[in-house]
Amino acid sequence: MIRGLVFDLDDTLCDDTSSYHAAALDAAHELAREHTIDPTVLKEAYIREADGFWQRLTPEELGKSIGGLRERMWEAALADVGIADRAVARHAAELYNAARKGNLALFPRVDEQLERWRTSYRLALLTNGFSETHREKIALLEIEPYFDAILIADEVGMVKPDPRVFLHACERIGTLPRQTVMVGDRYERDIVGAIEAGLRTVWV
Repeated sequence: MIRGLVFDLDDTLCDDTSSYHAAALDAAHELAREHTIDPTVLKEAYIREADGFWQRLTPEELGKSIGGLRERMWEAALADVGIADRAVARHAAELYNAARKGNLALFPRVDEQLERWRTSYRLALLTNGFSETHREKIALLEIEPYFDAILIADEVGMVKPDPRVFLHACERIGTLPRQTVMVGDRYERDIVGAIEAGLRTVWV
């Protein structure tokens, strides 16, 4: 019998990809007011850097400031368009962070479904990320009350697909792996590790 549901956050419950693409473009357009750059080209350069970072995320990166890491991503993206200036990269990161707060949203009816599920199952949120950004994101989305446990990689010191982090999620909500379903959008990060840990899975 299924007793617990564990959810990924980004692109499972909320439309993170659209949000960060839009925020990157907004930041690039603001920078284009002051520098001779093509905002679309800069935006794509940033997306490449950010995607690469999250795909390579390791436990060693945890504990660092995401602000500093994001500044490094912008520094690399700006270098791709011919701007080598750390102050500009810092400004770009600030613009991006402000834009992100204004365009993040849950997928339609997610809140209704979580409200329904929490009456029948123990719910956990399991996300690879940094406490300073993901706690803010969770607050902006107003989803914390739905979950019995929230696990952020930066806080637990493990990242998906490490099977141990899925087992830790089960422990936090008091369910056995075989009684628990992992729901996520990234096969390599969300599904493979959950299967290795003995959870059931739903790939969305």
